[in-house]
Amino acid sequence: MNTRIDPHILVIDDDPDIRELVVEYLGKNDMRVSVGSSGKEMFEVFDREAIDLVLLDLKLPGEDGMNLARQLRERATVPIVLLTGRNEEADRVMGLELGADDYVTKPFSPRELLARLRAVLRRYQVQATLPERDNTRRAFRFSGWELNLRTRRLLAPDGSSVELSNGEFSLLNALCRAPQRVLTRDQLLSMSRLHEAEVYDRTVDVQIRRLRLKIEPDQAKPVLIVTERGAGYRLASDVETLF
Repeated sequence: MNTRIDPHILVIDDDPDIRELVVEYLGKNDMRVSVGSSGKEMFEVFDREAIDLVLLDLKLPGEDGMNLARQLRERATVPIVLLTGRNEEADRVMGLELGADDYVTKPFSPRELLARLRAVLRRYQVQATLPERDNTRRAFRFSGWELNLRTRRLLAPDGSSVELSNGEFSLLNALCRAPQRVLTRDQLLSMSRLHEAEVYDRTVDVQIRRLRLKIEPDQAKPVLIVTERGAGYRLASDVETLF
C-alpha cells in the first residue's frame, strides 16, 4: 500500500496553456494539481480540498491579484508562490511583503518552477514541527490517509472518500493530534468531546471498532489504531499537519 500522499498544488491562472503545462509537468514529478482561472474558483477549491501550496497568477483579468493573495493569507498559512511578469518588480516586492513565499516570472522554466515549489514546501515542513496551533489546522495526513478538518472528509490512499459519523471523525481527529502517544479512554473522551454525545462505558471501544472497520486492512490485526493493553489506544503512524 502506498503510504505517502503527494503534495497537492492549486494553480490559478487564466491561461489554459500554462495550466496544462503545469499540470502535466508537476504530475510527472509526484505532485497532485488542481486548477482554476479566477479568485472565486481558487477559494472554492481551497475551502473544499487540503491544499499544500497555491501558485497564483497576479494578472487575472478583472481581478486584483494582490488582494486575492492578501485574502488567502488571512485565511491560512498555506504557502503562496506568485506568477508575475519579468518587468513587474514592484508587484513582486509587494507580494512578498503581503506574505507570499516566493515568485516565478513568466515565461518560466518548468524545471525551475518545480525546484522553487519543492524549496517552499520543505520550509513549511520544517515549520510544521514547531508547536501546533489548534485553530489553524486544516488537515491531517497519516499512512496515505487524509483527514480534512474543514469538510470533515476522510480520503483513503486510493483517493476515495470514506464516510465518518460525527463520533468517528472526532475520535480520529483526537488520535491525529497525538500521534504515537498512548491515550487513555478518559483522554480520548475529553479530546474528542464524545462526552457531549450519548455516553456509556464502552463508547470509545465502540467508536474504535467502527473506525478500524473503515481504515484497517485487517481489523483483527490493526496496524494503525493499536490497542495498548491496560492503557488505551495509540495511532501508530507519523502524522503530517497542514495549517
